[in-house]
Amino acid sequence: MASLGPLVVVAENPAQEVVGALGNAGAFPIVEARWADARAAIDEIQPSALVLAEPEPPPNPRLAQVLTSRVEAMGLLMPVLARVGPDGLLPIPYALAVSTQEPMGRLIDRLRSALRIRNLHATVLRRSGSGVQPAPECALPLHGGLDHATVLCVGRGRGYPALAVAVGERVGLIGAMSVETAARFLNTRDIEGIVIGDGLGPRVVEALLTALGEDARFRDLPVGLLGGHEVGDDRLPNLIHVESDPERLVEHLLPFVRLQAFEGHLKRLLKSLETDGTLDPATGLFARNAFWNDLQRAVKEAESNGGCLSVARFSFEETRDARAHLDAARLFSRLVRNIDFACQEQDGSILAAFTETDLRGAHVVARRIASVLKHTMLSADHDRNTIRPTVTLATLKPTDNLSTLMARVGTYPAVAVG
Repeated sequence: MASLGPLVVVAENPAQEVVGALGNAGAFPIVEARWADARAAIDEIQPSALVLAEPEPPPNPRLAQVLTSRVEAMGLLMPVLARVGPDGLLPIPYALAVSTQEPMGRLIDRLRSALRIRNLHATVLRRSGSGVQPAPECALPLHGGLDHATVLCVGRGRGYPALAVAVGERVGLIGAMSVETAARFLNTRDIEGIVIGDGLGPRVVEALLTALGEDARFRDLPVGLLGGHEVGDDRLPNLIHVESDPERLVEHLLPFVRLQAFEGHLKRLLKSLETDGTLDPATGLFARNAFWNDLQRAVKEAESNGGCLSVARFSFEETRDARAHLDAARLFSRLVRNIDFACQEQDGSILAAFTETDLRGAHVVARRIASVLKHTMLSADHDRNTIRPTVTLATLKPTDNLSTLMARVGTYPAVAVG
């Protein structure tokens, strides 16, 4: 369980209920400060998180700007949680909303969830050797970070189009008109958030939330619920409920989505550090140099022991969208077998090496991967049917070397062939 550590609570009036709940949960020290004094309090105790305890806006908008600039200057992630009224505005754009109608336990759970990501960020900074100012790839993009995030939008009622538009204008969108379709996407790709609209009965929504709460992979996932559903699940700390405004729901959900996307990036970056840069933190596939070096070794081993080796090139000629290419690479990293490895080329195509696999077996593996990509990856216009991977296969022959093998799939080695 994440330690709460030192906290700064910002309020113009004594926030006894909030401070008491945080203290009972183990936070220490807790410094209360007015908006005008919040920056000085942060400088004094270097808190692990900031809690805006009152739903009212700051007495002066300039104070919010000053506090925002101080939070942005922190090298290590410092979550900001803000108590807001029903459908209320966030005082700081990237604050994590906690409704005043929710119990204090929800504030504590949401804080612990955010602090787990802070601890992961600290681990990455430590292992990467970053100083006070982290390298760009280790920094939290407070105003960006949504370019490659994907949100699953579930619903089928009259309000669903407006909700889908509100989501799709800001992040990658996957639509699902049934719980079964939503479950398929959750199990086949990375999802940074879920929004549930109208058109689904209370029992269906409750069953979906229960399924998310029972699966440890999805418990910290941001979930936005639109409408008058009187359902919930205490195991989902980042469950957000907005009565009727899809724009407000998306506004409240996006800071959680950004944090979830940052967590995914940190996990990939940590794996890259653990493998000394063999893995690309952007895609989860091999870095290009590592791929070519490993492929050259695999060719030599197959030549010496008479083993099988096949290669494939997956190209996406119908799209030049960088987001679609990155989406394909991250999907591919989930689909590739443990004995195989792959990398993404500069043009977005993916090269894969299928070790211990002859041409017939490579056809089977490649068809499976191409089918999942076709039905799952995102395009710029959210029309998955427009993306059809073109697959070129080749298998190592006795007369081949690395150059001749890769020439048959339309590319050339990026390492010197020995």
